[in-house]
Amino acid sequence: MNAAASVFNVGIALRAAAQAGSKRLRRAVRKPSGPVDLFLCVVDHFEPQVGQPTAALARMRLEDWLHRYPQIAGRHRDADGRSPAHSFFYPYDEYDEWEFRRLTALCADGWGEIDLHLHHKDDTSDSLRRKFQDAVHLYHDHGVLPVWPDGRPAFGFIHGNWALDNSRCENGHNFCGVNNELTLLAEQGCYADFTFPAWQHTAQPRQINSIYYALDDPSKPKSYDRGTPVRTGVPGSGTLLLVEGPLVPFITGEGKRRRVAMDDSDLAFCRRYAPERLDRWVRAGIQVEGCPDRIFIKLHCHGAADQNREALLGNDFEALFSDAEARYNDGTNFRLHYVTAREMYNVVKATEAEAHLSIPVARDWILPRPTYQARTAKSRNHGSVPATAASW
Repeated sequence: MNAAASVFNVGIALRAAAQAGSKRLRRAVRKPSGPVDLFLCVVDHFEPQVGQPTAALARMRLEDWLHRYPQIAGRHRDADGRSPAHSFFYPYDEYDEWEFRRLTALCADGWGEIDLHLHHKDDTSDSLRRKFQDAVHLYHDHGVLPVWPDGRPAFGFIHGNWALDNSRCENGHNFCGVNNELTLLAEQGCYADFTFPAWQHTAQPRQINSIYYALDDPSKPKSYDRGTPVRTGVPGSGTLLLVEGPLVPFITGEGKRRRVAMDDSDLAFCRRYAPERLDRWVRAGIQVEGCPDRIFIKLHCHGAADQNREALLGNDFEALFSDAEARYNDGTNFRLHYVTAREMYNVVKATEAEAHLSIPVARDWILPRPTYQARTAKSRNHGSVPATAASW
Protein backbone atom coordinates (compact mmCIF):
# COMPACT_ATOMS: atom_id res chain seq x y z
CA MET A 1 0.00 0.00 0.00
CA ASN A 2 1.44 3.36 -0.99
CA ALA A 3 1.79 6.32 1.36
CA ALA A 4 -1.18 8.24 -0.07
CA ALA A 5 -3.49 5.23 0.39
CA SER A 6 -2.25 4.74 3.95
CA VAL A 7 -2.94 8.38 4.82
CA PHE A 8 -6.40 8.10 3.25
CA ASN A 9 -7.22 5.00 5.30
CA VAL A 10 -6.09 6.67 8.52
CA GLY A 11 -8.34 9.60 7.71
CA ILE A 12 -11.34 7.29 7.19
CA ALA A 13 -10.61 5.49 10.46
CA LEU A 14 -10.37 8.78 12.38
CA ARG A 15 -13.60 9.97 10.79
CA ALA A 16 -15.33 6.72 11.83
CA ALA A 17 -14.04 7.02 15.40
CA ALA A 18 -15.20 10.64 15.71
CA GLN A 19 -18.60 9.74 14.29
CA ALA A 20 -18.99 6.84 16.72
CA GLY A 21 -18.34 9.16 19.68
CA SER A 22 -20.80 11.73 18.39
CA LYS A 23 -23.53 9.12 17.96
CA ARG A 24 -22.98 7.81 21.49
CA LEU A 25 -23.56 11.31 22.85
CA ARG A 26 -26.72 11.78 20.81
CA ARG A 27 -28.11 8.45 21.98
CA ALA A 28 -27.43 9.41 25.60
CA VAL A 29 -29.41 12.64 25.17
CA ARG A 30 -32.31 11.28 23.15
CA LYS A 31 -34.07 8.17 24.41
CA PRO A 32 -36.35 6.41 21.90
CA SER A 33 -40.05 6.72 22.61
CA GLY A 34 -40.70 3.10 21.72
CA PRO A 35 -39.06 0.07 20.12
CA VAL A 36 -36.25 0.71 17.67
CA ASP A 37 -36.90 -0.98 14.33
CA LEU A 38 -33.82 -2.73 12.91
CA PHE A 39 -33.81 -3.48 9.18
CA LEU A 40 -31.29 -6.20 8.37
CA CYS A 41 -30.25 -6.78 4.76
CA VAL A 42 -27.47 -8.95 3.30
CA VAL A 43 -26.31 -7.95 -0.18
CA ASP A 44 -24.20 -10.53 -1.96
CA HIS A 45 -21.64 -9.93 -4.71
CA PHE A 46 -22.82 -13.33 -5.93
CA GLU A 47 -20.28 -14.78 -8.36
CA PRO A 48 -20.49 -18.57 -8.92
CA GLN A 49 -17.75 -18.18 -11.54
CA VAL A 50 -15.26 -16.39 -9.28
CA GLY A 51 -11.75 -17.67 -9.95
CA GLN A 52 -12.73 -19.01 -13.41
CA PRO A 53 -13.75 -22.47 -12.20
CA THR A 54 -14.97 -25.34 -14.31
CA ALA A 55 -18.66 -25.23 -15.23
CA ALA A 56 -19.23 -28.15 -12.87
CA LEU A 57 -17.73 -26.32 -9.89
CA ALA A 58 -19.65 -23.11 -10.61
CA ARG A 59 -22.88 -25.10 -10.75
CA MET A 60 -22.04 -26.94 -7.54
CA ARG A 61 -21.55 -23.61 -5.76
CA LEU A 62 -25.00 -22.46 -6.86
CA GLU A 63 -26.66 -25.79 -6.08
CA ASP A 64 -25.23 -25.63 -2.57
CA TRP A 65 -27.01 -22.30 -2.06
CA LEU A 66 -30.22 -23.63 -3.58
CA HIS A 67 -30.18 -26.55 -1.16
CA ARG A 68 -28.85 -25.10 2.09
CA TYR A 69 -30.04 -21.49 2.22
CA PRO A 70 -33.79 -22.28 2.37
CA GLN A 71 -33.11 -24.79 5.14
CA ILE A 72 -31.32 -22.15 7.21
CA ALA A 73 -33.59 -19.21 6.47
CA GLY A 74 -36.72 -21.32 6.93
CA ARG A 75 -35.91 -21.78 10.61
CA HIS A 76 -36.02 -18.03 11.30
CA ARG A 77 -38.66 -15.32 11.55
CA ASP A 78 -38.58 -11.59 12.22
CA ALA A 79 -41.15 -9.38 13.95
CA ASP A 80 -43.36 -9.56 10.85
CA GLY A 81 -43.18 -13.35 10.60
CA ARG A 82 -40.82 -13.10 7.61
CA SER A 83 -37.81 -15.33 6.96
CA PRO A 84 -34.49 -13.81 5.86
CA ALA A 85 -34.46 -13.16 2.11
CA HIS A 86 -31.04 -12.82 0.45
CA SER A 87 -30.16 -10.06 -2.03
CA PHE A 88 -28.23 -11.68 -4.90
CA PHE A 89 -26.35 -9.06 -6.93
CA TYR A 90 -25.56 -11.27 -9.90
CA PRO A 91 -22.77 -10.16 -12.28
CA TYR A 92 -23.98 -9.42 -15.78
CA ASP A 93 -20.44 -9.79 -17.12
CA GLU A 94 -20.46 -13.42 -15.92
CA TYR A 95 -24.03 -14.19 -17.03
CA ASP A 96 -24.85 -17.86 -17.48
CA GLU A 97 -28.33 -18.91 -18.59
CA TRP A 98 -28.48 -22.05 -16.43
CA GLU A 99 -27.26 -20.24 -13.32
CA PHE A 100 -29.67 -17.38 -13.78
CA ARG A 101 -32.72 -19.57 -14.26
CA ARG A 102 -31.89 -21.63 -11.18
CA LEU A 103 -31.33 -18.50 -9.09
CA THR A 104 -34.58 -17.01 -10.39
CA ALA A 105 -36.47 -20.10 -9.25
CA LEU A 106 -35.00 -19.78 -5.75
CA CYS A 107 -36.08 -16.15 -5.54
CA ALA A 108 -39.53 -16.86 -6.97
CA ASP A 109 -40.03 -19.17 -3.98
CA GLY A 110 -39.41 -16.22 -1.65
CA TRP A 111 -35.81 -16.82 -0.56
CA GLY A 112 -34.31 -13.71 -2.11
CA GLU A 113 -34.23 -11.18 -4.94
CA ILE A 114 -31.84 -10.49 -7.81
CA ASP A 115 -30.16 -7.17 -8.57
CA LEU A 116 -27.32 -6.06 -10.84
CA HIS A 117 -23.60 -6.50 -10.24
CA LEU A 118 -21.09 -5.47 -12.91
CA HIS A 119 -17.33 -5.62 -13.32
CA HIS A 120 -16.15 -3.40 -16.15
CA LYS A 121 -13.07 -1.42 -17.05
CA ASP A 122 -11.77 1.13 -19.55
CA ASP A 123 -15.31 1.97 -20.66
CA THR A 124 -16.64 5.12 -22.27
CA SER A 125 -19.96 6.66 -21.39
CA ASP A 126 -21.51 5.20 -24.55
CA SER A 127 -20.12 1.69 -24.09
CA LEU A 128 -21.19 1.57 -20.46
CA ARG A 129 -24.66 2.84 -21.31
CA ARG A 130 -25.03 -0.08 -23.73
CA LYS A 131 -23.94 -2.55 -21.06
CA PHE A 132 -26.51 -1.20 -18.61
CA GLN A 133 -29.22 -1.30 -21.28
CA ASP A 134 -28.38 -4.87 -22.23
CA ALA A 135 -28.23 -6.03 -18.61
CA VAL A 136 -31.51 -4.41 -17.62
CA HIS A 137 -33.22 -5.79 -20.74
CA LEU A 138 -31.99 -9.30 -19.99
CA TYR A 139 -32.85 -9.30 -16.29
CA HIS A 140 -36.24 -7.75 -17.00
CA ASP A 141 -36.97 -10.44 -19.59
CA HIS A 142 -36.42 -13.01 -16.85
CA GLY A 143 -38.96 -11.19 -14.66
CA VAL A 144 -36.54 -10.62 -11.77
CA LEU A 145 -36.67 -6.81 -11.65
CA PRO A 146 -39.33 -4.65 -10.00
CA VAL A 147 -40.83 -1.81 -12.00
CA TRP A 148 -41.23 1.89 -11.35
CA PRO A 149 -44.78 3.29 -11.25
CA ASP A 150 -44.34 4.32 -14.91
CA GLY A 151 -43.54 0.72 -15.90
CA ARG A 152 -39.76 1.06 -16.37
CA PRO A 153 -37.64 -1.72 -14.84
CA ALA A 154 -35.76 -0.83 -11.65
CA PHE A 155 -32.61 -2.32 -10.17
CA GLY A 156 -30.18 -2.00 -7.30
CA PHE A 157 -26.49 -1.88 -8.16
CA ILE A 158 -23.12 -3.00 -6.81
CA HIS A 159 -19.99 -2.08 -8.76
CA GLY A 160 -17.36 -4.77 -9.19
CA ASN A 161 -13.97 -4.07 -7.66
CA TRP A 162 -15.47 -1.19 -5.62
CA ALA A 163 -14.82 1.12 -8.59
CA LEU A 164 -18.08 3.08 -8.77
CA ASP A 165 -17.93 6.29 -10.83
CA ASN A 166 -14.35 5.79 -11.99
CA SER A 167 -13.01 5.77 -8.44
CA ARG A 168 -10.20 3.20 -8.92
CA CYS A 169 -7.29 3.58 -11.29
CA GLU A 170 -4.31 1.83 -9.77
CA ASN A 171 -0.96 0.72 -11.17
CA GLY A 172 -2.12 1.41 -14.70
CA HIS A 173 -5.37 -0.56 -14.28
CA ASN A 174 -8.65 1.32 -14.67
CA PHE A 175 -11.52 -0.55 -13.04
CA CYS A 176 -14.26 1.66 -14.53
CA GLY A 177 -13.33 4.54 -16.85
CA VAL A 178 -16.58 6.54 -16.73
CA ASN A 179 -16.95 9.75 -14.69
CA ASN A 180 -20.72 10.04 -15.24
CA GLU A 181 -21.62 6.52 -14.10
CA LEU A 182 -24.05 7.79 -11.46
CA THR A 183 -26.00 9.62 -14.18
CA LEU A 184 -26.05 6.54 -16.41
CA LEU A 185 -27.30 4.37 -13.57
CA ALA A 186 -30.11 6.80 -12.78
CA GLU A 187 -31.05 7.04 -16.46
CA GLN A 188 -31.37 3.27 -16.75
CA GLY A 189 -33.60 2.91 -13.68
CA CYS A 190 -31.24 2.25 -10.76
CA TYR A 191 -33.02 2.85 -7.47
CA ALA A 192 -29.91 2.83 -5.24
CA ASP A 193 -26.27 1.81 -5.09
CA PHE A 194 -25.19 -0.71 -2.41
CA THR A 195 -21.45 -0.92 -3.15
CA PHE A 196 -19.98 0.50 0.05
CA PRO A 197 -18.17 0.35 2.45
CA ALA A 198 -14.87 -0.45 0.74
CA TRP A 199 -12.42 -0.39 3.64
CA GLN A 200 -8.75 -0.02 2.64
CA HIS A 201 -9.70 1.04 -0.88
CA THR A 202 -9.43 4.66 -1.96
CA ALA A 203 -12.87 4.18 -3.54
CA GLN A 204 -14.28 4.37 0.00
CA PRO A 205 -16.47 7.49 0.38
CA ARG A 206 -15.42 10.04 2.98
CA GLN A 207 -19.09 10.13 3.97
CA ILE A 208 -19.50 7.00 6.07
CA ASN A 209 -22.30 5.17 7.88
CA SER A 210 -24.86 7.10 5.92
CA ILE A 211 -27.78 6.88 3.51
CA TYR A 212 -27.40 9.82 1.17
CA TYR A 213 -27.92 11.31 -2.26
CA ALA A 214 -24.84 11.86 -4.40
CA LEU A 215 -24.81 14.57 -7.06
CA ASP A 216 -22.92 13.52 -10.18
CA ASP A 217 -20.22 15.75 -11.62
CA PRO A 218 -19.62 14.25 -15.08
CA SER A 219 -16.23 15.96 -15.31
CA LYS A 220 -14.80 14.28 -12.22
CA PRO A 221 -14.54 10.76 -10.76
CA LYS A 222 -15.93 9.65 -7.40
CA SER A 223 -18.81 12.14 -7.28
CA TYR A 224 -20.32 10.10 -4.45
CA ASP A 225 -17.50 11.00 -2.03
CA ARG A 226 -19.91 13.23 -0.13
CA GLY A 227 -23.61 13.88 -0.50
CA THR A 228 -26.85 14.99 1.10
CA PRO A 229 -28.14 12.67 3.86
CA VAL A 230 -31.68 11.41 3.47
CA ARG A 231 -33.88 13.28 5.95
CA THR A 232 -37.47 12.99 7.06
CA GLY A 233 -39.82 15.47 5.46
CA VAL A 234 -37.24 16.64 2.89
CA PRO A 235 -37.62 15.43 -0.72
CA GLY A 236 -34.54 13.70 -2.05
CA SER A 237 -32.15 15.81 -4.10
CA GLY A 238 -29.29 14.34 -6.08
CA THR A 239 -28.43 11.97 -8.89
CA LEU A 240 -28.43 8.63 -7.08
CA LEU A 241 -29.18 7.24 -3.63
CA LEU A 242 -26.33 5.41 -1.86
CA VAL A 243 -27.05 2.96 0.95
CA GLU A 244 -23.91 2.26 2.95
CA GLY A 245 -23.19 -0.56 5.35
CA PRO A 246 -21.55 -0.10 8.75
CA LEU A 247 -17.87 0.82 9.00
CA VAL A 248 -17.04 0.80 12.70
CA PRO A 249 -13.77 1.04 14.68
CA PHE A 250 -13.18 -1.34 17.57
CA ILE A 251 -10.36 -2.53 19.84
CA THR A 252 -8.91 -5.97 19.24
CA GLY A 253 -6.13 -8.00 20.84
CA GLU A 254 -4.97 -8.17 24.44
CA GLY A 255 -2.41 -6.38 26.61
CA LYS A 256 0.32 -4.65 24.65
CA ARG A 257 -1.06 -6.16 21.44
CA ARG A 258 -4.30 -4.21 21.63
CA ARG A 259 -4.94 -2.13 18.52
CA VAL A 260 -7.69 -0.36 16.66
CA ALA A 261 -9.34 -2.37 13.89
CA MET A 262 -12.25 -1.69 11.55
CA ASP A 263 -15.39 -3.76 11.12
CA ASP A 264 -16.52 -3.21 7.53
CA SER A 265 -19.67 -5.40 7.79
CA ASP A 266 -18.18 -8.02 5.47
CA LEU A 267 -19.41 -11.56 6.12
CA ALA A 268 -16.24 -13.31 5.00
CA PHE A 269 -14.59 -16.52 6.20
CA CYS A 270 -11.76 -14.40 7.66
CA ARG A 271 -14.27 -12.19 9.53
CA ARG A 272 -16.45 -14.78 11.21
CA TYR A 273 -19.71 -13.72 12.79
CA ALA A 274 -19.70 -13.00 16.54
CA PRO A 275 -22.34 -11.25 18.69
CA GLU A 276 -20.10 -8.22 19.24
CA ARG A 277 -20.20 -7.58 15.49
CA LEU A 278 -23.99 -7.23 15.54
CA ASP A 279 -23.69 -4.82 18.47
CA ARG A 280 -21.22 -2.71 16.49
CA TRP A 281 -23.50 -2.64 13.45
CA VAL A 282 -26.42 -1.49 15.60
CA ARG A 283 -24.28 1.21 17.25
CA ALA A 284 -23.29 2.52 13.81
CA GLY A 285 -26.82 3.93 13.81
CA ILE A 286 -27.28 4.23 10.05
CA GLN A 287 -30.61 5.99 9.68
CA VAL A 288 -32.76 8.47 7.85
CA GLU A 289 -31.92 11.72 9.65
CA GLY A 290 -34.79 12.79 11.85
CA CYS A 291 -35.87 9.21 12.54
CA PRO A 292 -33.35 7.55 14.91
CA ASP A 293 -35.93 4.91 15.84
CA ARG A 294 -35.20 3.12 12.56
CA ILE A 295 -31.73 1.66 12.03
CA PHE A 296 -30.65 0.21 8.68
CA ILE A 297 -28.01 -2.52 8.75
CA LYS A 298 -26.72 -3.50 5.32
CA LEU A 299 -24.16 -6.30 5.37
CA HIS A 300 -22.25 -7.63 2.38
CA CYS A 301 -20.52 -10.81 1.31
CA HIS A 302 -19.09 -12.72 -1.63
CA GLY A 303 -21.24 -15.71 -0.87
CA ALA A 304 -20.46 -18.01 -3.80
CA ALA A 305 -16.70 -18.14 -3.14
CA ASP A 306 -15.86 -21.51 -1.61
CA GLN A 307 -14.49 -20.49 1.80
CA ASN A 308 -17.12 -17.80 2.29
CA ARG A 309 -19.89 -20.18 1.24
CA GLU A 310 -18.78 -22.78 3.76
CA ALA A 311 -18.63 -20.18 6.54
CA LEU A 312 -22.00 -18.62 5.76
CA LEU A 313 -24.00 -21.75 5.06
CA GLY A 314 -22.10 -23.80 7.59
CA ASN A 315 -22.66 -21.65 10.69
CA ASP A 316 -22.51 -17.88 10.29
CA PHE A 317 -26.00 -17.27 8.89
CA GLU A 318 -27.50 -19.50 11.55
CA ALA A 319 -25.56 -17.65 14.26
CA LEU A 320 -26.41 -14.19 12.88
CA PHE A 321 -30.14 -14.85 12.52
CA SER A 322 -30.44 -16.62 15.88
CA ASP A 323 -28.56 -13.86 17.69
CA ALA A 324 -30.53 -11.06 16.03
CA GLU A 325 -33.83 -12.71 16.95
CA ALA A 326 -32.74 -13.44 20.51
CA ARG A 327 -31.33 -10.02 21.40
CA TYR A 328 -32.87 -7.51 19.01
CA ASN A 329 -36.47 -8.61 18.60
CA ASP A 330 -38.06 -8.40 22.05
CA GLY A 331 -40.83 -6.06 20.88
CA THR A 332 -40.12 -3.64 23.74
CA ASN A 333 -36.66 -2.29 22.98
CA PHE A 334 -36.21 -3.60 19.44
CA ARG A 335 -38.12 -5.06 16.51
CA LEU A 336 -36.22 -6.97 13.83
CA HIS A 337 -37.13 -6.86 10.15
CA TYR A 338 -35.39 -8.94 7.48
CA VAL A 339 -35.41 -7.00 4.20
CA THR A 340 -34.04 -7.28 0.68
CA ALA A 341 -32.21 -4.38 -0.96
CA ARG A 342 -35.43 -3.35 -2.73
CA GLU A 343 -37.42 -3.48 0.50
CA MET A 344 -34.77 -1.48 2.34
CA TYR A 345 -35.00 1.20 -0.36
CA ASN A 346 -38.79 1.31 -0.02
CA VAL A 347 -38.63 1.67 3.77
CA VAL A 348 -35.98 4.40 3.49
CA LYS A 349 -38.17 6.35 1.05
CA ALA A 350 -41.29 5.84 3.17
CA THR A 351 -39.37 7.12 6.20
CA GLU A 352 -38.10 10.11 4.23
CA ALA A 353 -41.66 10.95 3.13
CA GLU A 354 -42.99 10.47 6.67
CA ALA A 355 -45.55 8.09 5.22
CA HIS A 356 -47.48 6.52 8.07
CA LEU A 357 -47.33 2.96 6.82
CA SER A 358 -46.99 -0.36 8.56
CA ILE A 359 -43.64 -2.05 7.92
CA PRO A 360 -45.21 -4.80 5.74
CA VAL A 361 -46.79 -2.12 3.54
CA ALA A 362 -43.67 0.05 3.49
CA ARG A 363 -41.61 -2.89 2.16
CA ASP A 364 -43.38 -2.60 -1.21
CA TRP A 365 -44.30 1.09 -1.12
CA ILE A 366 -42.75 2.37 -4.38
CA LEU A 367 -41.24 -0.72 -5.98
CA PRO A 368 -43.37 -3.88 -5.71
CA ARG A 369 -41.97 -7.37 -5.58
CA PRO A 370 -40.83 -8.70 -8.99
CA THR A 371 -43.22 -11.03 -10.80
CA TYR A 372 -40.63 -13.73 -11.67
CA GLN A 373 -42.57 -14.28 -14.86
CA ALA A 374 -40.49 -14.24 -18.05
CA ARG A 375 -41.60 -11.46 -20.38
CA THR A 376 -40.76 -13.36 -23.58
CA ALA A 377 -40.45 -16.94 -24.68
CA LYS A 378 -37.42 -16.35 -26.87
CA SER A 379 -34.58 -18.79 -26.34
CA ARG A 380 -31.04 -17.75 -25.50
CA ASN A 381 -27.84 -19.67 -25.97
CA HIS A 382 -26.22 -20.99 -22.80
CA GLY A 383 -23.86 -18.39 -21.36
CA SER A 384 -24.62 -15.74 -23.96
CA VAL A 385 -25.50 -12.10 -23.51
CA PRO A 386 -28.00 -10.34 -25.77
CA ALA A 387 -27.45 -7.76 -28.44
CA THR A 388 -27.80 -4.12 -27.48
CA ALA A 389 -31.30 -3.28 -26.33
CA ALA A 390 -33.16 -0.07 -26.92
CA SER A 391 -33.09 2.35 -24.03
CA TRP A 392 -36.04 2.14 -21.66
